[in-house]
Amino acid sequence: MVGRQGVGARWEAYRPSKALWFWSCAGCAVATIVVGFAWGGWVTGGTAARMASDAADGARTQLAAAVCVSRFDSGPDAAAQLAALKKADSYSRSSLIEKDGWATLPGGKNPVDGAADLCARRLVSAGTTGAAKG
Repeated sequence: MVGRQGVGARWEAYRPSKALWFWSCAGCAVATIVVGFAWGGWVTGGTAARMASDAADGARTQLAAAVCVSRFDSGPDAAAQLAALKKADSYSRSSLIEKDGWATLPGGKNPVDGAADLCARRLVSAGTTGAAKG
């Protein structure tokens, strides 16, 4: 029993080789990268740029739809236009909004992508003009 050492003594006597140190560090680096990208929320520069572009496009669409609803409500003969919009088929409502220029931001030449559809849905779901704001 004299030859057996305790765990603490064996731990202090242990001297890893340079190869073991290298591969341990390499394994930790790889594990950190895998965990970071899989669960840590890390993304590449291209993915971050795409996410930022998508967020900007979505915000622009939301803004244009809000402006569209506001302009539609304050436009001439809004009640009659809303009735015509509700009467139209759901797939043609966005083209009616685009045709009348409601989905085009002031100073712009073309309607914002997706704004006409969102504006039409907001107008129809609100029910009446004046209540459709926002």
